[in-house]
Amino acid sequence: MVSVEIDFADIVAENQSMVFSIALRFLRNRETAEELAQDVFLQCFEQSGRIENAVHASSWLRRAICHRSIDELRKRRFRPAIGLDDIPEPAAAGSMTDLLARDRLRGMVEALPEKARMVVVLRYQEDLQPTEIAELLGMPVSTVKSHLHRSLALLRGRLEKRGLMKAEARGGTAVPEVCL
Repeated sequence: MVSVEIDFADIVAENQSMVFSIALRFLRNRETAEELAQDVFLQCFEQSGRIENAVHASSWLRRAICHRSIDELRKRRFRPAIGLDDIPEPAAAGSMTDLLARDRLRGMVEALPEKARMVVVLRYQEDLQPTEIAELLGMPVSTVKSHLHRSLALLRGRLEKRGLMKAEARGGTAVPEVCL
């Protein structure tokens, strides 16, 4: 293996927004996302002798933050918080503003199981293809596609139930961009 000197500052500069963004979108907690991002970069620095090039570093960082975010979410189960289902719906009737619909949809995505949520975040935030997500998370492509299919169907059903999905959008496979 040929040793290539990689400037760690460049790796951080090129990847910090991606690493933080994945953690933030997945965990919905800025402080925790910042902490995880720092931990992942520290891990990367400690492993810098094994990093081959900038592309390898980006891939390593993306994989590390995905797994650390999932682990953090699992830890939260032992630190209970108020669930979205426990919060009463607002009493206002009629059409909702886009901001409220976006917040509700984000909450619905947040309520997905952790692996399904990570798949949705990587697909619609990071714009990764199912094959890339499968490789990143170490799962079969068919499992990634199943997570996407079930998650989209669940989100679509919840949107229709709450009257947030327009009639012309029903039946399609796309989830509105506001979910992330």
